[in-house]
Amino acid sequence: MEFSPVYQWARRWSRIGILATIVILIVLRLSLSEINLSTQLVIALVGLLAGIPHGAIDHLISIPAHPRSRFATYIAAYIALAVLAGWAIARWNVIGFQVVVIMSALHFGYGDAAYINEGHDATDQRRNTFALESLYAIPAGFLPVILPLTDHRTLSALNRINPALDHWAGSHGSLLRTSTLLIGLVAVVTFFIIRKYSLAIDLGLLATLSLVAPPLIAFATYFGFWHAIRHTARLVPKLPKAVALASAGRWKSSILAAVIPGLYAIGGTLVIASILMLRSPGKFSYSLLWSILVIIWALTVPHMATTARFDLRALRPRNHAQ
Repeated sequence: MEFSPVYQWARRWSRIGILATIVILIVLRLSLSEINLSTQLVIALVGLLAGIPHGAIDHLISIPAHPRSRFATYIAAYIALAVLAGWAIARWNVIGFQVVVIMSALHFGYGDAAYINEGHDATDQRRNTFALESLYAIPAGFLPVILPLTDHRTLSALNRINPALDHWAGSHGSLLRTSTLLIGLVAVVTFFIIRKYSLAIDLGLLATLSLVAPPLIAFATYFGFWHAIRHTARLVPKLPKAVALASAGRWKSSILAAVIPGLYAIGGTLVIASILMLRSPGKFSYSLLWSILVIIWALTVPHMATTARFDLRALRPRNHAQ
């Protein structure tokens, strides 16, 4: 029960983050004829950097620090997998991008569904069934990923980041977009019918953001102020220091205890991205944002593998998860 405020905080502020972005964009649209690409890139950079720390402490939640040999092996394997993924994305831009898009959508969606179940655990509520989880997870992951990337406004942004990606979906962009919207609509209607209003609100916010915001802003806002916030809440019960603070009623401090250990990753990402941009402009484009995206996508591969077992545990009926 001591974790309940943490999950409530994550749900509240993730929704506020998305809603505030939508409102700000509407105001800008009314006052400006267009949000220029440079402004979009700056906003996207802020969102992406804000989301980096949530995945930077996998080593703290996945394996004990002792014995040192086992811990070192995990770190080496994690880094090796990230480097391999980064090299593959940089080498085969389009195919690597396509694989990461699908992988990320599934990771985001089922991670969010797992977050909701863990929030139910914190308040002694019954977990959702896997069918209901999937009905939520598929659109929850694909709406903020597929819609921005198949938007007609994506062309100039992707061309600025990396010209090889402007036609990443080939001739299937329209089909992907229509299918995603249809799945999202079916899910929202179903949730209203069965009175799962909270799930319907989540999907409505994600769909609105993805349809209203410029593509880069839509994804970066989702990544930094939705996915990262909710994943951070999931880290609190897995970190001893955060658990102790939450047990003492200091739930705000417990959240900070899950954020602070990963802050180093922001500086590290900026340094590595700058080096990649300067030393290999042919592979990493002239855009700092592209280099950062490659790093984030590369780290997503071992991050998804690390968190998958936590997701599966949270997606099972409670009597099998405990």
